Amino acid sequence: MSLDKKLLDLVTRKEKARLAGGEKRIASQHAKGKYTARERVEKLLDAGSFEEFDMFVTHRCSDFDMQKNQPLTDGVITGYGTIQGRLVFVFSQDFTIFGGSLSKAYAEKIVKVMEMAAKVGAPLIGINDSGGARIQEGVDSLAGYADIFLRNVLYSGVVPQISLILGPCAGGAVYSPAITDFVLMVEKTSYMFLTGPKVVKQVTQEDVSTEQLGGSGVHASKSGVAHLVYANEDACFAGLRRLFSYLPQSNAANPPLQECSDPLDRLDTNLNEIIPDNPNHPYDMKKIITQVVDDHDFFEIHALFAANIIVGFARLNGKPVGIVANQPRVMAGVLDNLASIKAARFVRFCDAFNIPLITFEDVPGFMPGTNQEYNGIIRNGAKLLYAYAEATVPKITVIVRKAYGGAYCVMSSKHIRGDVNLAWPSAEIAVMGPDGAVEIIYSEELKNAAGDGKKKEELKDVYRDLFANPYSAARKGYIDDVIEPASTRLRLIKALEMLATKRDSNPAKKHGNIPL
Repeated sequence: MSLDKKLLDLVTRKEKARLAGGEKRIASQHAKGKYTARERVEKLLDAGSFEEFDMFVTHRCSDFDMQKNQPLTDGVITGYGTIQGRLVFVFSQDFTIFGGSLSKAYAEKIVKVMEMAAKVGAPLIGINDSGGARIQEGVDSLAGYADIFLRNVLYSGVVPQISLILGPCAGGAVYSPAITDFVLMVEKTSYMFLTGPKVVKQVTQEDVSTEQLGGSGVHASKSGVAHLVYANEDACFAGLRRLFSYLPQSNAANPPLQECSDPLDRLDTNLNEIIPDNPNHPYDMKKIITQVVDDHDFFEIHALFAANIIVGFARLNGKPVGIVANQPRVMAGVLDNLASIKAARFVRFCDAFNIPLITFEDVPGFMPGTNQEYNGIIRNGAKLLYAYAEATVPKITVIVRKAYGGAYCVMSSKHIRGDVNLAWPSAEIAVMGPDGAVEIIYSEELKNAAGDGKKKEELKDVYRDLFANPYSAARKGYIDDVIEPASTRLRLIKALEMLATKRDSNPAKKHGNIPL
């Protein structure tokens, strides 16, 4: 065969691979509001940057009927390209070929790009749209999943791993995304569950739809599996690119800097007025965050899950930072089981990937009650404590109002290696709030003044003056400075600059034993 014919044959084979699912199945995918696997890669990555691996791979299933049908790519597109000019590795499951089901050869393709991502130090993005294991391959398919899970675990904290759920993701397949750092879903077309509605009906007699069982809304607000949810695939790709802009290439790199045009010394006098005079009145912590960060731009993660705590990314003087903040508008900003788990996972991600942590604190304590105790508030609260104490990245805390009891200790206090701990004049740092404290400290005075409502209020003011203020902690060096709220942005930026060369470490060990 001449060279020209060989080149023509190559072009023909590649064109066949690009349409391997067939035009009818591709049209069906489009009719559902979904792109094909290849279209997704092209839309996600920078134009013209994708380089494909293993286009000519086919399955090795011995089933006779399967032997007659061996489409190229075997149902998954793999390779590398760039996002914002930065190298990434990607795999994209192709629902138009065997419903995107995973075979041994398919899994080997994914494992190859996972290993390459770890080897060169670049993020891994997985686009999931699959019916699950390829039944005809039996245990080989299960082995393929386990091979992927192992790499997810080994490379966790080595390179960022991001999962897009753009169709079904069921059974054992859900565990790969669950191990990755971020899960993005699309409304109405993506879902995740271990067992489908039919099995649930058989076992528990529950009637539940696919959407109710594992849709994006469920995982964004109830299970916490989904970090971000978007209306369609285009919005999802845009969201991923925005998320990517805050992340480093690997644990050996620093997060990407951006030029900052927002004045470093920008003062916001509105912050001097934002805390209500009544300490029991709520306010929106997000207003404080957005006023302080570059260009008022805050990228919230897990917004619908455990909303009493806020986590997300922003920039200060162009440098990415991770934000953790209590939200007084929801449950008074109290720490409960879900909030503790949500914040702990985020803190550990930031620490793994060299992203400094900024904590805005207004916490009345841990949520009391049998429900919280029975569901492990001791164990789950300890996760957040563990995460902050273990973290070696720069940690800066601003106490804006309440910092009571054990929750004060947990929220990146000086005692668990907080680097710079600031407080606003409105801060109340104490073992407990004035209402409970005066009942204990001034019990005799209250007993003698029975019926005198003013007396309790006077004693609460005395308690605040003596204990529940920032100056008592500042006298002991637990608070580095009490600052004017309007100057918070500049103080944070200066602290970050000072901490830029911070070096901290933990004792040598195989790994710790976080209270899972």
